[in-house]
Amino acid sequence: RLRAHTHIHTHMNMRVLRLTAALYLAGHAHALALARAPVAPLAAAYGMRPQAMPRLAPARSAQLSMQAAAAGDGKGGPLAKLRAKLPPPAELKKVTPLGAMFFFILFAYTILRDTKDVLVVTAPGSGAEIIPFLKTYVNLPGAIGFTVFYSWLSNKFSQQQVFTGLVSTFIAFFTLFAFVIYPNAAALHPTAAVDGIVAALPAALAGLSAPLAIIRNWTYAVFYTMAELWGSVVVSLLFWGFANQVTKVEEAKRYYPLFGLGANVALIFSGLYVRFVSGLRRTSTAADPWAGSLKLLMGGVSAAGLVVLALFQYMQKKVMTDPECVPPSAVKQSKTKTSMGIKESASYLASSPYIRDLATLVICYGMSINIVEVSWKAKLKAAFPNPNDYSEFMGAFSSCTGAVTLFMMLAGQRIFKYFGWGAAALVTPTMLFITGAIFFSLILFGGSLSPLVAALGTTPLMLAVVVGAAQNILSKSSKYSLFDPCKEMAYIPLDAEEKTKGKAAVDVIGGAPGQAGGGAAREL
Repeated sequence: RLRAHTHIHTHMNMRVLRLTAALYLAGHAHALALARAPVAPLAAAYGMRPQAMPRLAPARSAQLSMQAAAAGDGKGGPLAKLRAKLPPPAELKKVTPLGAMFFFILFAYTILRDTKDVLVVTAPGSGAEIIPFLKTYVNLPGAIGFTVFYSWLSNKFSQQQVFTGLVSTFIAFFTLFAFVIYPNAAALHPTAAVDGIVAALPAALAGLSAPLAIIRNWTYAVFYTMAELWGSVVVSLLFWGFANQVTKVEEAKRYYPLFGLGANVALIFSGLYVRFVSGLRRTSTAADPWAGSLKLLMGGVSAAGLVVLALFQYMQKKVMTDPECVPPSAVKQSKTKTSMGIKESASYLASSPYIRDLATLVICYGMSINIVEVSWKAKLKAAFPNPNDYSEFMGAFSSCTGAVTLFMMLAGQRIFKYFGWGAAALVTPTMLFITGAIFFSLILFGGSLSPLVAALGTTPLMLAVVVGAAQNILSKSSKYSLFDPCKEMAYIPLDAEEKTKGKAAVDVIGGAPGQAGGGAAREL
């Protein structure tokens, strides 16, 4: 009995001291009082009265209390330091739904980007060579027309109405394409007429086969354009326009690079989703497995779009009405309809050197990435002519892009903090130049590298695919993590008119001439 009683005393003392030390390290001033809380239940379990349990000496109790209070008044323990690093509740209430919106927008965009390439590159009578023509003769007019339409919408409706209406339109189109347009593509496409024209073309006009392929597969061309517009309209124009409206410059420097952390996790998950759907096609017994896969892919896009609309409505009701989250002046701007006409807006923007410089950045990036990307996709189709294999590779490509971008986002925070905006903005063009030079060197001087290719146990074609994929991953990850946040920060100091219509002109019209310029360079 004596040994058992001694064992209980020792056990209780150790338990009390461990709990007291843990709470003391966490910076709680009342550690000693809290430490006695579990004693009574444990005493009852051993059939003892709580009063019989060991107590700490009064002098030692006072000493521990004073030390705990001193720790609380000083730097604090680990929990206090963690709480200090968290955003204030008002900022957290705002940036959390914004980050979630960006996640689901990019989740949908990654699926659309991979699907549009599969459709147009593997379509009958088509290939990667039609992409420059699509960007020049379809995307560019579509972007210009949309900018005019968006300017009219901004004059007639509030930001909330424009955001909701445009995202709903995109969701409706992609759902309609998967369930109605694609299953009836054979009846909608003028395949026989275009085949007759191609057969009658003289050899000197063989270059017209690519534009004719766009006419042959016109519904795919429309899908391609709408998918491109999702990136420039929903991502760049609607989301970033709304984020800039409700975010201060100081907040943007802290949180814009972090938005990409969650958003590029979306690249990983969307890539995995595309690969999962590709795996289902392999075991499908349907006459057209791709049609079933397209429904699943567009179902994911529509679901993500609905979540974006729900988050946007939540912010309108819970965040925009909270003065601690959004200043009343920003709320007033978001509900104000701009009053300048289209011609006045164009003249106003043309007179702004600030907007012109931003447009030049976007146009030059579009030209550079398009020149490299189209060349790579031509090699990619040669390596993966089957739509299933092509889609599966693009899914893996998107997942890798997301993983690398996560690392670049973490590095981007340090670059912004220690080197500033200018150094961060220079990373993307530098990356494009270096990786693009390596890729084109492999294509131009591939013959002299044949011994090296053979030693690596691969083929020149597959090596070009892998190097091109690495080039695209590094270029796009630097764009997502540094170029885009730099560009969006540059809009914040502008007034409401420049933010709305200047951003539309730069992101929608500015992006299309860049892609068209790259396509024209390839045609030459």
